[in-house]
Amino acid sequence: MSIIISDEILATTRMTPSEMKQEIAVMLFQKDKLTLGQASQFAGMNRIAFQHLLASRQIPVHYDVEDLEQDIKNLQQMGRL
Repeated sequence: MSIIISDEILATTRMTPSEMKQEIAVMLFQKDKLTLGQASQFAGMNRIAFQHLLASRQIPVHYDVEDLEQDIKNLQQMGRL
């Protein structure tokens, strides 16, 4: 599915497409609609950078079992576990 955000909306909000994606990702993460991994992917950021974005806004990170399992999977794929 694709979502089209008009240039008018971007101009009105004074945001770049990247900033808009980050704002949507933060909002969905805060509402528990996306996990940390999903939100960071949606925002086009690595997980650490997204966590820094959340921290800069004083938004707590809720790290659940799914996030842990994804981290373990990623570490295994990288040969670090």
